[in-house]
Amino acid sequence: MSRSQRLLELLQLLRRYKYPISAEKLASQLNVSVRTIYRDIATLQAQGADIEGETGLGYILKPSFDLPPMMFSLEELEALRLGAEWVVKQANGEFSEAAINALSKISAVLPTEHEAKHIESVIRVASALNAPKFMISLNELKSTIQKEHKVEIVYEDAKGSISKRIVWPILIGMFEQRSILVAWCEARDDFRNFRLDRIHSTSQLDSKYKRSRHALLTEWEALEGIKHKRILY
Repeated sequence: MSRSQRLLELLQLLRRYKYPISAEKLASQLNVSVRTIYRDIATLQAQGADIEGETGLGYILKPSFDLPPMMFSLEELEALRLGAEWVVKQANGEFSEAAINALSKISAVLPTEHEAKHIESVIRVASALNAPKFMISLNELKSTIQKEHKVEIVYEDAKGSISKRIVWPILIGMFEQRSILVAWCEARDDFRNFRLDRIHSTSQLDSKYKRSRHALLTEWEALEGIKHKRILY
């Protein structure tokens, strides 16, 4: 590994931690000496990286410091491209423009023309199953979730029965076969998963959740964890 690449790896490691990390731990993960970490930290600080800390106490990269896109490796760029194109298809093309813009920005910051050609020739998007068409706007639903507003949905169940539900939407899950809306259902007084392709319409209400989205997500994740443990054991 070249020194420049090691410096980038060191920055990437520091970004993962929200608390100070010791030079010994950084050295272990990068397979270098502690003395090398001290020198690299000093170099990064001299180049403008906002790293706080000192010998014996550990180091932390302040959240205000951002790495430019050109610091992605070719493998990371490939993963980003594949992921973006998968989302485009699974979301019925609703996020196509945003994904295409993101991919254009990634291509624009590649270091050399040779590497750009390498990306174009190597990347192949894995084909996904044709996702069911949605009757609603994911962008509008996403906005409702971010605002933490209740929403009235017109939903068709597996038997074809149509009903209206008032729910507190907290998460959109996208899978290979289907996509779902995770929400607290007022009628059931519990969490429910609603298939997005069976939601005929959504109407945002003026009232907000009675609990924060963060609290609801935490509770839902805990319940999901219990379900998985029951399956495993």
